[in-house]
Amino acid sequence: MASDWPGIRPSQSSAEILPPESRANPGSYPGGRMAGYDGDPLPVPPHRRPAANRWATAPATYTLVGINCVVYLAMVLHGVSPSNPSVQDLVHWGANFGGYVLTGQWWRLLTAAFVHVGILHLATNMWCLWNLGLLGEPLLGPAGVVAVYVLTGVAGNLLSVAVHPQVVGAGASGAVFGLAGVLILLLKAKLLPVPPEEIRRLRKSVIYFALLNFVIGGASMVMRTSIQIDNMAHLGGFLCGLALGAPLVPRIGAARTQYAFRSWAAYGGMTLLLLVFAFGIASFWR
Repeated sequence: MASDWPGIRPSQSSAEILPPESRANPGSYPGGRMAGYDGDPLPVPPHRRPAANRWATAPATYTLVGINCVVYLAMVLHGVSPSNPSVQDLVHWGANFGGYVLTGQWWRLLTAAFVHVGILHLATNMWCLWNLGLLGEPLLGPAGVVAVYVLTGVAGNLLSVAVHPQVVGAGASGAVFGLAGVLILLLKAKLLPVPPEEIRRLRKSVIYFALLNFVIGGASMVMRTSIQIDNMAHLGGFLCGLALGAPLVPRIGAARTQYAFRSWAAYGGMTLLLLVFAFGIASFWR
């Protein structure tokens, strides 16, 4: 299919490849117990948990990873190269491309967060999503993880369209950076019933993760490596994550009414802000 947007054509595929990060287990707290939702104590599972229990503690994370894997398998089963899909294949399966987004296919801002450029791209992004999701889901809740993934993924792809609408981009790493941005702020909360040294260790790990990947993204631009990284998608997702994290409070340790009000206010406000941003981008390129 051809783009109706004047002067804009897909020039390259931009894969958002992230290196794996060691998992910090959010349940491994000294004393074997931690304060739960609304002050009720919750038992901390052992380090080697059965698969059923692990699913129960992070259903949103496993669901998001599963959706990404199912989309990849569907692409491969329909003849797409498992390691080096073409730009046309990526666009066909919902990758982000400003020429189509700006002519009405706004759904690509979301679907691009579930499309990956080969098995390596998928594996590295899913490893990072799994690590950050297991850390973040006890703090955000399942609905919160899904909301952060969707909003920060859309924000990253929207900034990518605003800066270089001629580039085709795909991958979950904008949303992964968004989760990192939220966690950097949530891990400063005083409500968490966790020893300060453990909180500092976890927060440093997330900060180093973000810095390392921004450095890798910058190096790919300067050194012109074979791996093309959409740094604008990373930056947009990260900034959106920071903005979401500022008004939120952790689900663990917070009063139910306080958590519900501030979380939905944050997600609703960010949705409106992204709509305004999208309108501004469309008006600029018109």
